[in-house]
Amino acid sequence: MPKQVQPLTQLQVRNAKAKDKPYKLADGGGLYLEVMPSGGKLWRMKFRQADGKENRLAFGAFPDVSLLDARAKRDEARQLLAAGTDPARARAEQARQARLVEQNTFEHVARDWHRTMINKWQPQTAEEILRRFESDIFPAFGHLPINKVQAPDVLDAIRAIEQRGALEIANRQTANCSRVFKYAIRCGLAERNPAEFLREVLQPREKGHFAAISADGLPEFLRALYTNEACMGVPTHISMRLILLVFVRTSELIETPWAEIDLEKGEWIIPWKRMKRGKRRINPDKTDHHVCLSRQALALLRDLNRHTGGGTYLFPNLRDPKRPMSNNTLLKAIERMGYKGDMTGHGFRALAMSTLKENLGYRHEVVDRQLAHAQKDKLESAYDWATYLEERRKMMQCWADYIDRVTADAMRAPPGRSDNSMP
Repeated sequence: MPKQVQPLTQLQVRNAKAKDKPYKLADGGGLYLEVMPSGGKLWRMKFRQADGKENRLAFGAFPDVSLLDARAKRDEARQLLAAGTDPARARAEQARQARLVEQNTFEHVARDWHRTMINKWQPQTAEEILRRFESDIFPAFGHLPINKVQAPDVLDAIRAIEQRGALEIANRQTANCSRVFKYAIRCGLAERNPAEFLREVLQPREKGHFAAISADGLPEFLRALYTNEACMGVPTHISMRLILLVFVRTSELIETPWAEIDLEKGEWIIPWKRMKRGKRRINPDKTDHHVCLSRQALALLRDLNRHTGGGTYLFPNLRDPKRPMSNNTLLKAIERMGYKGDMTGHGFRALAMSTLKENLGYRHEVVDRQLAHAQKDKLESAYDWATYLEERRKMMQCWADYIDRVTADAMRAPPGRSDNSMP
């Protein structure tokens, strides 16, 4: 029979003195206290593995680990042994899982997801997604292990975005957080998606409506544009005037490389892959978009070429010329003009559409084609890919001349009394 061991008492453990060599005080069941010459007292447990080899577990030092704590750890190990599990391996696996939890924070997993997806996005889109994470999400709960993030953690971060009035960004960030959690689930790093149903509690957005001035407000807008010219810098001011003249989408303007512009022929053709329709795969003929440049728009491009023609983009980023200008540059320019909340980059498209049809009398089909809108009716789109190029060229010159006339009248008239009644 195995030798019976008298269990240790708290007093024995506390009063155990150091000696010249390490010695052991047994407590039973393989547990013992090892007293070191330095005075340290270490809890250890001796056990035999399934193959009969002897092994040991370390439970920590006294008094950080009390006698009762050490016995509890011993009992857990004995239960594992009884179930056929090596407690040393179980502990190593537990430690590995703990390291994974610590390493796989939301930020770590989100960046990994971003690297996985980056080739599926346009460069500007990839940059914007990561920038929004770094600005709005990572500071809020990026440091938490992804399997510890709760719905309130995500919602608090999203509510902070809503409080800025950025409802569309709040919606996108919720969707992107949800995608990160789904990626983590597929990788075995999380079991649930706390952002899955949060879109149901977000503030509602007004779909399809972007802040935009009307034709009646155009004179005062143009006055503000020219009186604030010195505050913008040449490329930014040209970008504002150019988007007013050609009313392409903001991303299509700021991401345009000089390679798409032929100043000799006066042509600007945007490849179908860079268009919104190309990104959404709803352009079955993969049709490139002819912007149709007026004399005024071409003159602006030639002026701009003297400033940025040596680089890749029409509108390079000031900090990194290898990247295009940020969308925020246009928004900040509009804000400096006093039109924050009343005008957006997309608003130039709405302004042009309504004015060309209602004030200048152009057909909806021609305006729609210049805006590069996709047909909502699939059958109609299959038969109606006419480009109306000649009519669009005349329309764009007419629009530029109209802007010139409104600008001239606005700069002559007293502030707040510009007349926009001309045809």
